[in-house]
Amino acid sequence: MDIQKKLEQLSSRYKELNMLLSDPAVFGDAEKYASLSKEHSDLGDLMAIYDKWKNTKENIENLKEMISSESDAELLEMAKMELGESQPKLQQYEEQLKMKLVPKDPEDARNAIIEIRAGTGGDEAGIFAGDLYNMYKRYADSQRWTVELMSFSEASKGGFKEVVFMLKGSDIFGKMKFESGVHRVQRVPETESQGRVHTSAATVAVLPEAEEVDIKINPADLEFEAFRSQGAGGQHVNTTDSAVRIRHVPTGVVVECQEERSQHKNRDKAMTMLRTKLYEAEYEAKRAERAAARKSQVSTGDRSAKIRTYNFPQGRMTDHRINFTIYNLDDFMKGNIEEVIEALQVQDNLERMNELAEKQ
Repeated sequence: MDIQKKLEQLSSRYKELNMLLSDPAVFGDAEKYASLSKEHSDLGDLMAIYDKWKNTKENIENLKEMISSESDAELLEMAKMELGESQPKLQQYEEQLKMKLVPKDPEDARNAIIEIRAGTGGDEAGIFAGDLYNMYKRYADSQRWTVELMSFSEASKGGFKEVVFMLKGSDIFGKMKFESGVHRVQRVPETESQGRVHTSAATVAVLPEAEEVDIKINPADLEFEAFRSQGAGGQHVNTTDSAVRIRHVPTGVVVECQEERSQHKNRDKAMTMLRTKLYEAEYEAKRAERAAARKSQVSTGDRSAKIRTYNFPQGRMTDHRINFTIYNLDDFMKGNIEEVIEALQVQDNLERMNELAEKQ
C-alpha cells in the first residue's frame, strides 16, 4: 500500500469536500448534502492524524539538518532530545494512519438488531440475559443511540427467556457485531442458599438491519397473525390484538412484535425484523467466507463460540478472542464496555491490514 500517495489523494478529496459543502447548490440538495457531510466527517479524523504526521515528519527533517550543522553543544543536545521524542510519535501516527486506511466493511454503518437468548443455567440464565440487555441499553445511552424494544419473553424469576431490540444511530453494527456469541457468567445466584458459584450462559446475535432495497418480499409469501400482548405474569398489556406474528412461508422464518400498542406499528417493526432475518443468511455466507479466508481471531457472528466469561466472585471479565481482561466487572455491567469494543476493533483492523499487505 502506497500510504503517501493514498493520503495525498484523500487530502485533495477532503479539500474538495470543504468547497462543495459551502456551495449553495449543494446545500439546497438535502440528500446530496447529507451524503457529502458524512464523507467529510469520515475523513475528518484521518486528516487530523495526517496533519500531525506531516508536521512531525517535517520537524524530524529539520532536526536532522540542524544536528548535522549545529556547533553549539547545548542546542545540539536539545535537538537530539527532541528528535528522540519525535521519532516514536511519527511511528505512532503511521500506525494510526494504516489502521484508518483499512477499508471499512460496508455493513458497519448500518443499524443493528440484537437478539439475546437465555442458554444453559435455568433461572440464572434468564436473569443474566436481562443483565446483558440492561448493559447494552446503558452503552447505547452513552453513545446516544436509540433503543427500540421489538419482542420479548420474560423469564419466571426475572430477566428474559428471549429479548429482541434494535439500536439506531451512527455506525452501530461496526461496534456491536463483535458481541455475537456465547456469554458465560459465573456467580452465586440469589436463589442459591448454599452460596455455591454457578455457571450459566446467554447467547447474543447481532444482525445488520436490512433495508427494503436489500430484500424484496412478495406479500403473497406472508402469513399474518394478530394476538394480544403479554406482560409479566401473563397479564394483558392491552385488551386489543395489537401484537403481530409474521411467517415467511418459503423459508419458514417467523417473527413477532408486541412492544407497540398499535398493530400497524408492530407490523412495521415485524417486517423490519423479517427483512433482517432473510438478509442474515446472505450476510452469514459472506461472513463465513471472510472468516475462512482470514482465519480471524475475532469472530463476528459465530453464535456457538464462547466469547466471554463474566466472573462475579473475582470481579473480572475476560474476552477469550483477544485474551483481554478487565477487573472492574460492576462498572462493565453498567454499560462501560467501550474499552473492550475498541480493542476488538483494533484487532480486527490489524488482521485486515495484514491481509491487504499479503495481497500486495
